[in-house]
Amino acid sequence: MLAGNFYTITEQTQEGGQINATIALNAEHPIFGGHFPEQPVVPGVCMMQTITEFVRTVASRKVMLQKANQMKFMNMIDPRQTPLVDVQVTCKDDEAGLKVTAVLKREDKIFMKFQGLFK
Repeated sequence: MLAGNFYTITEQTQEGGQINATIALNAEHPIFGGHFPEQPVVPGVCMMQTITEFVRTVASRKVMLQKANQMKFMNMIDPRQTPLVDVQVTCKDDEAGLKVTAVLKREDKIFMKFQGLFK
């Protein structure tokens, strides 16, 4: 899990199947030494893992990504320039699983959009 080490939750609200949070990125995390030295960028896999962790919170159980209908990385996140990121996750139960829509953003800048299915 990335929570508590790679990022910490500074604010969080949850209502039904929706969670809104603000996370503070740890710019000193060792992952940035290799991704990339002197130009840190949050890896896409870390963005996706962050979404997965919030889906687990909403679902109150372990979940696994089954299908990504849309996974768009729209802007890079430099943790030195953007230490806070807003996370919005919406989950809806469906016969196929848990339909998820998520966005990572800060103010008017969107970093990642996701739509998919978890089980």
